[in-house]
Amino acid sequence: MTRITALTMTAVFLSTTTAFAASQTPLEDPMKSGMWDYHQENLLGDPAVISFDDRVIVRGPAEAEDTVNVPLLVDATAFEDVEEIVISADYGPIPHILTYYPGEAEAKISLRFKIDQATAIRASVRTADGAWHVGSTYIDAAGGGCTAPAAAYANADWYDKLGEIHGQIWPASGRARMVVDHPMDTGLAGDIPVFIIEKLNIQNDAGETLAHLELKEPVNEDPAFTLYFDPATMPAALHVDGRDNNGNEIEGLLTASETH
Repeated sequence: MTRITALTMTAVFLSTTTAFAASQTPLEDPMKSGMWDYHQENLLGDPAVISFDDRVIVRGPAEAEDTVNVPLLVDATAFEDVEEIVISADYGPIPHILTYYPGEAEAKISLRFKIDQATAIRASVRTADGAWHVGSTYIDAAGGGCTAPAAAYANADWYDKLGEIHGQIWPASGRARMVVDHPMDTGLAGDIPVFIIEKLNIQNDAGETLAHLELKEPVNEDPAFTLYFDPATMPAALHVDGRDNNGNEIEGLLTASETH
């Protein structure tokens, strides 16, 4: 009968631990950000299924000229099975910008957001196998975008326009552009509480959801989005509905322009 001593058990444990550690490939952040490890765990979860991937394209200005309206393009169309795109700012006071579920749309989106300081911007793309593929860019900024009060309050009729949707679609190119009137208060400006759109659904005439957006505080005032579809299957009209965190309903229709 083999006698297992405490020393033997310790040796086995250390050997197993060493082998496990050797099998793991630590992520090397191309942005060298001190906040990435923290955010990837809180936003994405298991690091064993996360990798930095140049196929996820993230494009923004090298320097933010307007910190409350920073343009960003995320393109993950190199993947055929994208289920979710999480966009975040490493050094944002509220890191999570939005989550996009492309559904029947292409895995590509243009948006604008608020930035508070120079930071790495991430697009984390989850494919059907559960793996996360992360693209990054760096945007320099003077700061203050997330703490600025909404400009809408300078207009006496801002509430009358709340939730109105403007935009159109271009079926030939598979592109849809929409702007929603809303102050998108972050809760970080003075005594103004959080007041944001939480969800936007894009549907066809049959009421089927084609794409879905979950917005967070850093999305810009009067949120503007461009979504992309296959021109061969893009509907002649897109219905948009959603709600904000105060229960206000949002509803509108995007149709093709008579001029292109």
